[in-house]
Amino acid sequence: MKEIKSDKIGKLPGRKLEAGDTFFFRCHPDIACFNLCCRNLNLFLYPYDVIRLKNHLGISSDQFLEEYTDAVLREGSWFPEVLLRMAENKEKTCPFLTDTGCSVYPDRPDSCRSFPVEHGLFFNEKGQSETLSFYRPPDFCLGQHEDQELTPESWRADQEAQRYHQMTVRWAEIRSLFQKNPWGTEGPQGPKAKMAFMAVYNIDSFRDFVFNSSFLKRYKIKKDLQKKFRRKDEQLLQLSFEWIAFYLWGIRPRLFRMS
Repeated sequence: MKEIKSDKIGKLPGRKLEAGDTFFFRCHPDIACFNLCCRNLNLFLYPYDVIRLKNHLGISSDQFLEEYTDAVLREGSWFPEVLLRMAENKEKTCPFLTDTGCSVYPDRPDSCRSFPVEHGLFFNEKGQSETLSFYRPPDFCLGQHEDQELTPESWRADQEAQRYHQMTVRWAEIRSLFQKNPWGTEGPQGPKAKMAFMAVYNIDSFRDFVFNSSFLKRYKIKKDLQKKFRRKDEQLLQLSFEWIAFYLWGIRPRLFRMS
């Protein structure tokens, strides 16, 4: 999910969807384009996506990041994007695509759940965030000609995307802070940058950092929260977001405080 500037809203591709607006879409195996959208993608993975996928596959964060992703630091950016690495075949298919469809469907990424709607984050003059939605099916998509009428809200519910959306928005709010260089002379390849990337994308390493370093001597966390952070990746990811905001920009956290 990208931040959208006010002067760009009217220039973005697709039809902007207001609350209650409708669109038509239904994807199913009987349409000729089934799974064509799962090829040669620039599919961005957000931190919650990585957690769901690595747990679905039963592997560590390290292994998932090594085998399935590419981290790309674009010019003028201060934090890398994480993209799903396509398979090394002629069509460059999604690595999770099979003859019968998506092999990780219950834990598919947020972008897959939202398709053919794309989301962006807009900040108003008060600094409050708002999600903007755009209906943007590709030309080859026959699902847009089906008779199922939807709203952004009903489509999100149909795809069980509510929690994904909440976590993606929260990460987008943190990521928007990286518009300016937070690394100083270290640069985006330095120790602070590597620590921040680990915290949000390698939840297993972040858990080790929290519980097997001096973290709990420097920061106070309530015992009941500590139990949740030990057991639940999703809860720990909330801590990682707050820790990065505090670590890099001094934003006051809710989940911990200085000892």
